[in-house]
Amino acid sequence: MRRLLVLLPLLVAATPPAPLAYRQLDDPAKEAEARGLMQTLRCLVCQGQSIADSDADMAGDMRALVRQRIAHGESAASVREWLVARYGDYVTYDPPLSALTWPLWAAPVVLLLIGALVARASFRKRA
Repeated sequence: MRRLLVLLPLLVAATPPAPLAYRQLDDPAKEAEARGLMQTLRCLVCQGQSIADSDADMAGDMRALVRQRIAHGESAASVREWLVARYGDYVTYDPPLSALTWPLWAAPVVLLLIGALVARASFRKRA
């Protein structure tokens, strides 16, 4: 029992600190900036959750990367650009308009126009 009491402080001292994925930054302003960015980034495993809400290991790694880069003084915009360059536009909830994403932006307008044309034709037949 006495040996256990002697070893207990050594075990506590040898425990590594929690990784950045699961602990907050010391500076509240930087933590707020990191959390704001994490809410806008999509978990690549879950695909329906932000990395702030996901429990996936990859989301934890991405949270740690975001906190680490912001702690080192990078802005949220530059961290976002780095993540988009690394993982593609899919990592962000608001993909930019480009040659690859224009169908996503145009589809709602096209579907509304088709619906309006179908409704117009239907109303003309009744009259």
